[in-house]
Amino acid sequence: MSKVAIVQQSASIDKTENLAFAVHCIREAKSKEADLVSFPEFLMAYSPPEQSGEELCRMAETLDGEFTTVLRDAARENGIEVVATIYEKSGASNRVYDTALLIDRRGTLGSVYRKLHLYDALGFRESDKLRAGDEVARPLKASIGTVGMMICYDVRFPELARILTLMGTETLMVPSGWVRGEKKVEHWKTLLQTRAIENGCYVIAPNQTGNIYTGHSLAVDPSGALILDMGEDEKMEVVEIDLELLRRVRKALPLLRHRRTEVYMKYWGRYIG
Repeated sequence: MSKVAIVQQSASIDKTENLAFAVHCIREAKSKEADLVSFPEFLMAYSPPEQSGEELCRMAETLDGEFTTVLRDAARENGIEVVATIYEKSGASNRVYDTALLIDRRGTLGSVYRKLHLYDALGFRESDKLRAGDEVARPLKASIGTVGMMICYDVRFPELARILTLMGTETLMVPSGWVRGEKKVEHWKTLLQTRAIENGCYVIAPNQTGNIYTGHSLAVDPSGALILDMGEDEKMEVVEIDLELLRRVRKALPLLRHRRTEVYMKYWGRYIG
């Protein structure tokens, strides 16, 4: 058994304040004997609608900037793995990458994932401030199994979760800032449980709360059972990851082996790609 601490945050617009909050949470997670601590999307700061892309670019940092460096130092000092998010400079003057980081217990930056799917839907246009990534980050072995990373709106696209699973993922990390709206909490729960069921994997989804966000950070086991719903308060909770359960579920329901790829490929050029 391994333990993951899930942080539900109500981020302020102050990057320094949010960094101090993150370091505090890393220390608290270690005190709770967690092996990994996971933060939501927009850990660095809440970007209000009136904030321009140029203003967000001035806040953003490179991967060797202070925000990431402090998180790496905290991971090393506390001997704990960290999944965190930053606004990363993209080279454009008015758009940034929405980037998730996996830092190991030695403080080494092991994986960098830039959000593929931008939330240009239901009245929002993330592409006004964000720049989409164009690579799937290779899953990495961690204390809670092999970790694959997605971000928020990515969860609506089953192709990405399946690709990550075929690359070896056992625990899908989905840091999010899920925006409030009609049926949005229902969508959130259904999508995360579906990704767990169809891939036979754990799904860990720390979410923002407050501001315009729903809260309800979730943890889902490989059978689709909801093992944690954090409601709407800003807090941290710890759940256990049982990789033996994952193996039992995949053996009993061998969905990955039952795929008919020779049939799917007939339709690749016409309907996919």
